[in-house]
Amino acid sequence: MIANHRILTDDMVARIEALASRYPTKQALTLPALHIVHDELRHVPLEAVVEIAKLLDLAPAEVQDTLTFYQFFYQTKPHGKVRAFVCRSISCALRGGEQVLDHLCKKAGIKPGETTPDGTITIEPAECLGACDFAP
Repeated sequence: MIANHRILTDDMVARIEALASRYPTKQALTLPALHIVHDELRHVPLEAVVEIAKLLDLAPAEVQDTLTFYQFFYQTKPHGKVRAFVCRSISCALRGGEQVLDHLCKKAGIKPGETTPDGTITIEPAECLGACDFAP
């Protein structure tokens, strides 16, 4: 008999359930549930998607759709404890965004989108971060 291995801890489930009264439907809890899992595990594995779907009475595809809509969720492996986003929009590009990205990657010894071997930092190019006044 194969053991039933759960990804969601009792604490994660309790935190998700505690939010239920704030939302009009269980489906509306999808994004907060994903954040809870992602904050804890630093990624949302497929098994967690299935467990969230079961908890919220949704199809796993509905949870997966929400997960993949947003670029800030990792699914296949954990990101670093710190995530450094470097904007690639036109405002930041004109003010040296690519040079900032290159410098950070060189200092960390990784390529954009990678995590340092010790799991400390992930450096990610990103679309507009909404801080164009302070570009890059």
